[in-house]
Amino acid sequence: MKLPGQEEFEVSSACENVPTGELDNGTGSGPSPDSPSDTDRGEVGVPKDPLLFIQLNELLGWPQALEWRETGRWVLFEEKLEVGAGRWSVPHVPTLALPSLQKLRSLLAEGLVLLDCPAQSFLELVEQVTRVDSLSPELRGQLQALLLQRPQHLIQPTGTRPCQGSAHPREASHSEEAPLKEQRQNPLRRKLPPGSEAGAVLAGELGFLVQPLGAFVRLRDPVVLGPLTEVPLPSRFFCLLLGPSTLGKGYHEIGRAMAILLSDPQFQWSVRRASNLHDLLAALDAFLEEVTVLPPGRWDPTARIAPPKCLPSQHKRILSQLKEVQGPSAQHGAPAEDRYGHQPQLHSPELQRTGRLFGGLIQDVRRKASWYPSDFLDALHPQCFSAVLYIYLATVTNAITFGGLLGEATSGAQGVLESFLGTAVAGAAFCLMAGQPLTILSSTGPVLVFERLLFSFSRDYNLDYLPFRLWVGIWVATFCLALVATEASVLVRYFTRFTEEGFCALISLIFIYDAVGKMLSLTSAYPIQRPGYPAYGCFCQYPDLGGNESQWMRTEPKDRDDISSLDLGLVNASLLPPPECARRGGRPRGPSCHAVPDIAFFSLLLFLTSFLLAMALKHVKTSRFFPSGVRKVLGDFSSVLAMLLGCGLDSFLGLATPKLTVPSEFKPTLPGRGWLVSPFGTNPWWLSVAAALPALLLSILIFMDQQITAVILNRAEYKLRKGAGFHLDLFCVAALMVLTSALGLPWYVSATVISLAHMDSLRRESRACALGEPRSFLGIREQRLTGLVVFILTGTSIFLAPVLKFIPMPVLYGIFLYMGVAAISSIQFTKRVQLLFMPAKQQPDLLLLRHVPLSRVHLFTAIQLACLGLLWIIKSTPAAIIFPLMLLGLVGVRKALERVFSPQELLWLDELMPEKERSIPEKGLEPEYSLSGDSEDVSPRWALSGEAGRGGESAFVQESSLKSNLSIKPEDLINTVIPLRSSLTQVH
Repeated sequence: MKLPGQEEFEVSSACENVPTGELDNGTGSGPSPDSPSDTDRGEVGVPKDPLLFIQLNELLGWPQALEWRETGRWVLFEEKLEVGAGRWSVPHVPTLALPSLQKLRSLLAEGLVLLDCPAQSFLELVEQVTRVDSLSPELRGQLQALLLQRPQHLIQPTGTRPCQGSAHPREASHSEEAPLKEQRQNPLRRKLPPGSEAGAVLAGELGFLVQPLGAFVRLRDPVVLGPLTEVPLPSRFFCLLLGPSTLGKGYHEIGRAMAILLSDPQFQWSVRRASNLHDLLAALDAFLEEVTVLPPGRWDPTARIAPPKCLPSQHKRILSQLKEVQGPSAQHGAPAEDRYGHQPQLHSPELQRTGRLFGGLIQDVRRKASWYPSDFLDALHPQCFSAVLYIYLATVTNAITFGGLLGEATSGAQGVLESFLGTAVAGAAFCLMAGQPLTILSSTGPVLVFERLLFSFSRDYNLDYLPFRLWVGIWVATFCLALVATEASVLVRYFTRFTEEGFCALISLIFIYDAVGKMLSLTSAYPIQRPGYPAYGCFCQYPDLGGNESQWMRTEPKDRDDISSLDLGLVNASLLPPPECARRGGRPRGPSCHAVPDIAFFSLLLFLTSFLLAMALKHVKTSRFFPSGVRKVLGDFSSVLAMLLGCGLDSFLGLATPKLTVPSEFKPTLPGRGWLVSPFGTNPWWLSVAAALPALLLSILIFMDQQITAVILNRAEYKLRKGAGFHLDLFCVAALMVLTSALGLPWYVSATVISLAHMDSLRRESRACALGEPRSFLGIREQRLTGLVVFILTGTSIFLAPVLKFIPMPVLYGIFLYMGVAAISSIQFTKRVQLLFMPAKQQPDLLLLRHVPLSRVHLFTAIQLACLGLLWIIKSTPAAIIFPLMLLGLVGVRKALERVFSPQELLWLDELMPEKERSIPEKGLEPEYSLSGDSEDVSPRWALSGEAGRGGESAFVQESSLKSNLSIKPEDLINTVIPLRSSLTQVH
């Protein structure tokens, strides 16, 4: 929960949009909270250079009135001038004809190439490029005058959408100062990050030229060339492509070819560092070798290819070129970890053993201490307000739900008040001390099952439940402390996607099942009334003077429409409404006298409305409707808006739907007990020792529940900058076990679904898009304040009962359903289940299916389904006592799968276990492959509301579990590629 967003480190550049960071930092006053830091950006293939804005000015009007007109512009993708419509086209992937690239190469090879040109003005630059022997002084003067003409730009008026062009553009004026003024007012300027540079390409046909004239200039110092470009940026590149008249769009296409080359990050990087013509041609040849040819007659050349959700990896391109120029010997001679993209250490430093007692805990504390001030300062953002409202209502609902269930399971020994108090105390303490404060502590289904079993055992053997539970909690804390001391948390490396998906699917299904079950249970409290049923309506009974209430009669109503006058066969009964019956001295009788027939159906309507509206508003963020700011607000506040609408609808109709109830008094649920639990009560002393046995099972459950959730939350696709704290989190849970046991409060552990929803509500995305750039996922707003405020509000909810009582329970059940559906729909397992019901021809082109046979994919999915079904059955039966062992058994099942599937199949279907990471078969696996490199792949994108994997959507950006970190620096790779290609060019 696609936690999407969405972004992998090996292929993290696959989802990076620009080599210099986000495009919304228009002020230039330093990094903003939304600006990607060095750790935010996963682009490792191409070093960071200024963003380049490229503009194509075309010479039109020959031979009558020559003028320069802007006809195209590029940042990431191409925008064409639609002359008839008077606007810019939507950004699209540019396409080229091969002859235009070949002609461009010839022009560059035979033309003028100036690298590090010292020109400081456009006039000096024009004088430099026209200083060629093929031009006579007269022609040189004409050409200079022509080049100095001010071009006409198509500038978007203020207030238009930043990325889609304007429906009412206007041309720049030809007066002396107006062009520069309109340049400064161009909205596109605000969408480009500070330090951006420009590149100008001038192309066209001139009748007085006898032979083509080509010039390529790289300025030593970027200079603003007056009104040459529509945005007043300092220009780094200038290219002039002129020639005699030709048939077709010869020079227009050659100019587009040059602009497209400059918009390519790798070509641009090479040209910035080229030292001579051979380097320039080598970079062009490298581009040509990667060109994909579309056969004529098989596609429409006028069709515009939409920008991809995820851009290809520049790192991958560099590696392929390096292998190509160095030959096969380079690949075979490289060490295995370089060839396959592995380093000796694949896991984060939090999961490395120190070999000392509590060594991992000490490292976690030192690591998190440096971030502690920023954990509060980073929360000063409006998005955190939305997250607080959303998670607060989810936490309150969860506390009430589990508090009620706990009260039923323990016969009132614990209840809703203990659930509220425990959630507030444990949650706030955890947010202040934990290593991963984004985690939301809550009662969970598996722990509730264990509590029920423990109470049943105490009741059957006449034990005092709360003292016995206190010793179980103390032993659990002791076992967890031993796990922290021995750094057992490093074992989470064995929790692969197979284990995580099984656990996440189980918890998500519990949310869905409970939400639907609670909704359907309202039909018992508010039964659906059907005409003709014995229980339909109620009758009003009048005692006669003789006290006889059972004399039967048979009469017909005077009017078939007058149902209130219908005689039921009793002398003294009628169908008057209860208020009218009481006014006339009768007594309402029947099972439905106080039931409102509309409640059940209206509750269902609220339930579905809140669920569907939350889903719809979440997807508005990635839709084409409304400005980007409005879409972001609707997406961030989707759950809150859905709940407000449900509450408003309920209040407008005024029906007596079940409302949220919170305790109004601060006292224990069990009468006669204090807040501190007696250590022994009526239990024998030896029971404190015997409690170690159930505590051992609960310790396994706590460890698995806590650490699986921690692994999911700390996955690399979330781009967390402040690191994890597996040991510190487990230590905090152990300390809180003692506190909650001593106070008789519920036990708490990380709640997977609510924690994922919390992270989803704190997703950071780039706020601007330029020329087709999708919103890029920047990471999570890591801080402690949202969780802390949520739990403080939960504790004060006892005093907010007059306000909270207006929230209908069906609305909260709908939000629960939304969280469960969003979580389960974001994992790869769900998408593989969908493949079971798709014919092969209708299946999406998933990267997974390109490397693993479909039958093997189905087999792996079937095994996961069987494990999930077994976990559900065990959870729902008296055998639930072994549920912790079954969770641990998932790791064993995954280990056994190594005998059924090959390492490469497991690499695509799941992840490799630590001892198998170095034994990947060499055949058929390339370092650029990833588990989620395709925008269509089905890698796990936890949380993020089913949006992950869509780049700007969603949710969360994609990330491979197998991180590819090469030991060779990217600069070294490129510096190797370019000289080799230059040498080959000179030889040819």
